Amino acid sequence: MIRFSWVQFRVQAAVAAVALAAFAVILAATGPHLFHLYDTSGVATCQARADCVSLASSLVSRIPGFYTTMYFLGTGILFAVPLLIGAFWGAPLITREFETGTVRLAWTQGVTRGRWLTAKLAVVGLGAMATAGLFSLLLTWWAGPLDTATALKENNSITFIRLGFVLFATRDITPIGYAAFAFALGVTAGILIRRTIPAMAVTLAVFAAVQIAWPVWVRAHLITPAQTVVALTAADTANLAQGPGNTVMVNPPSLPRLSGSWILNFRTIEGAGHAFNVATVPACVARNANVGVCQAALGPLHLRDVIAYQPASRFWAFQWYETGIFVALAVALAGFCCWWIQRRRLS
Repeated sequence: MIRFSWVQFRVQAAVAAVALAAFAVILAATGPHLFHLYDTSGVATCQARADCVSLASSLVSRIPGFYTTMYFLGTGILFAVPLLIGAFWGAPLITREFETGTVRLAWTQGVTRGRWLTAKLAVVGLGAMATAGLFSLLLTWWAGPLDTATALKENNSITFIRLGFVLFATRDITPIGYAAFAFALGVTAGILIRRTIPAMAVTLAVFAAVQIAWPVWVRAHLITPAQTVVALTAADTANLAQGPGNTVMVNPPSLPRLSGSWILNFRTIEGAGHAFNVATVPACVARNANVGVCQAALGPLHLRDVIAYQPASRFWAFQWYETGIFVALAVALAGFCCWWIQRRRLS
């Protein structure tokens, strides 16, 4: 069964191999020059001189346009690979057997349904994980300099830090977990719906929803956030932001120790530990309030920001947690498929 499953899968495998080879050739041809630009830019040692933003901006401006295009295109490809695997490898895997009627022949050749399905899931599923892993390995190596420079240039924007919405999902090992889950999701949709096109559509919709919802509502809570308290200076208190209710928050200052960290939320408190309410400071809420006078009035309150964040040092912990969760979900879906197909009639 394993050999037969491989024979059926050889076309998809060949297409994936050609795409990987083309991807590898382009990155291998441009990677050395990109690393040379990074090594001579000074960005690697900018923390000691506190000029990271200017050096990173200079590096990004000197990067050839083709490299920038490849950077965003490669990131898009890594988002798309698991999605395409689920829709074009997972969803048709069983539905085409039902639609062509070959499933009847397969199940009357002395092979149990469970063994038949397990062989297909193992061969194609491992191929899917290997494909996503190789794409990610290539992009992670090639994009390293640009990842660092862009994160510094954008002042640790959540989009470009390693724990952020874009880079985390398209680097290192998480694409492997996504590919496993997307593939199993596609197979599950195909077994339940038994029609290729609807199964592909459901797979695309569900996996896209997961890709959007997961980093927004789930990822940050996989590990209990760290917390730090920062005393605010007079300069910091000039940057007020409306908070929940009547409270006013003071945007936290840029802290070197939080560089690359994922800032989840922050709140401003007074010296006594209560939420800061600017309405209690007349000098700041008067119609013609003066910034200097307001800052002077805020000084005696000893304002502090309480910042909840995920440290950059937890990157690999999050990678393993998230990959493990999606692989476990894939195994659970595969188990459900085996259970379902052994208890359902052919028709």
